Amino acid sequence: MADKTELLNRFSKDPEERVVLARVLDRMERAQQRGIPTQTYFLSPAQRAVTEPLLAASGHPRHLFFGGYEGAERTVCVFLPDWLEAEDWLQGEDLPLGAVEAVYPEEANLTHRDLLGGLMGLGLTRERLGDILILPGGRAQIVALQETLPILLQQFTQAGRARLQLKEIPLKDLSPAPAEVKVIRDTVASLRLDTVLGTGFSLSRGKASDLIAAGRVSLNHRECLKGDKLVAEGDVITCRGLGKCILKTVGGQSRKGRTVIEMERYL
Repeated sequence: MADKTELLNRFSKDPEERVVLARVLDRMERAQQRGIPTQTYFLSPAQRAVTEPLLAASGHPRHLFFGGYEGAERTVCVFLPDWLEAEDWLQGEDLPLGAVEAVYPEEANLTHRDLLGGLMGLGLTRERLGDILILPGGRAQIVALQETLPILLQQFTQAGRARLQLKEIPLKDLSPAPAEVKVIRDTVASLRLDTVLGTGFSLSRGKASDLIAAGRVSLNHRECLKGDKLVAEGDVITCRGLGKCILKTVGGQSRKGRTVIEMERYL
């Protein structure tokens, strides 16, 4: 395995990423040295995207990403000792994550921003909080580190102008809503990022190129400034202000020699 400093120099592009990756390596070393499971703070999709190649270069240590439920956006990276299987860890009683459910007047129409703002007002950092799920009927569910739950239960009494009633819930009771997507089937001249981005968000190639050059577009949660970067099946494209789409399938050629693709745009 490469030296720690060498790995940080290689995989971090700015001081913030360096701090995140240094913590990841520290957690990994602790699990290996002490033979106990350890975990990072919550990672955003972008932080996870830069963590994964770091772990590959570190000898593929035994690990999993876990956010409280399948498909969670924000996850912790859990390092497992040789004696512990992932399935056993997931079924154990000492999981590092917990969840609370907030109930409030339905007419308050609280948003993700309202709830996150209230949580930040308690002095909590984003790295201690996982996904925030907005549910029908004036309810929301919040995933957090276990050590953070007492703060939420005792102090998180208001978001926006709405009063909250909180209770702890088991992770199995989390109720993420299925994503709403629009399926797009089209043909493209090539699989360049600017071309596929334009198809996914109904933009001209010129507009798509401008957004990429402005640093507003990420490919697989990493900023990409190259409009000619080739996109592959399964790649995730996000654009600040427009949302996210996924290139689901790349098919054959049309009669005019264009490539048939299918995308999903998240609404």
